[in-house]
Amino acid sequence: MRKPMHPILKSYIAVVDGIAKTFGKNCEVVLHDFSKMDRSIIAIVNGHVTGRSIGGPLHESLLKNVLDNNIKEDKINYTGKSAEGRVLKSSTMFIKDEKEEIIGCICINFDLSELIVSKRVIDDLIQTQTVKMEQDVEESTNKVNDVLTEIVKKTLEKSGKPVAYMSKDEKVIIVKNLDYQGAFLIKGAIDYVAKVLCVSRYTIYNYLDEIRVDNK
Repeated sequence: MRKPMHPILKSYIAVVDGIAKTFGKNCEVVLHDFSKMDRSIIAIVNGHVTGRSIGGPLHESLLKNVLDNNIKEDKINYTGKSAEGRVLKSSTMFIKDEKEEIIGCICINFDLSELIVSKRVIDDLIQTQTVKMEQDVEESTNKVNDVLTEIVKKTLEKSGKPVAYMSKDEKVIIVKNLDYQGAFLIKGAIDYVAKVLCVSRYTIYNYLDEIRVDNK
């Protein structure tokens, strides 16, 4: 027999809908029921942000914390990325019953991607002429992963567009710029760049083949 929804959780369904309507289509709001971890989503609005729907499970990292009883407090305004590379600002607020036991949570995931693009346009419009001193500073470090991360980060920042909004050609340009900087000489670069661009490692190899054929 199907277990009825806890009345406290049921009362939050209207809250989920209200928050989503207040902040618009880029705001995903999810209500989770911890009594059924494998299909914990009992209400969701704007699920297109992360591609989830009713009956879906908890996010893997949150599920681990719940199962390990490692929940200490609400998590507010943390950042992350969706599977499509959308930049998210998120908050998770836990719901307790009359015995102060956690029975579920509300998760808010706000897609910042469009705002990031707009911010860069605005920054360009309002900037004034300043003397910019560019210095090539080489730091002696053995942390090659940090070097790779910094190269990729700066290359993406120069593109001025979140990964979720990039076309295939724009991703090829990113890979071309990284290749020019020698990023792929660093061990693990293929897998790291594939993860950042939300493509497979084989796609990165195809991009590199395409770039090197064009350069011949």
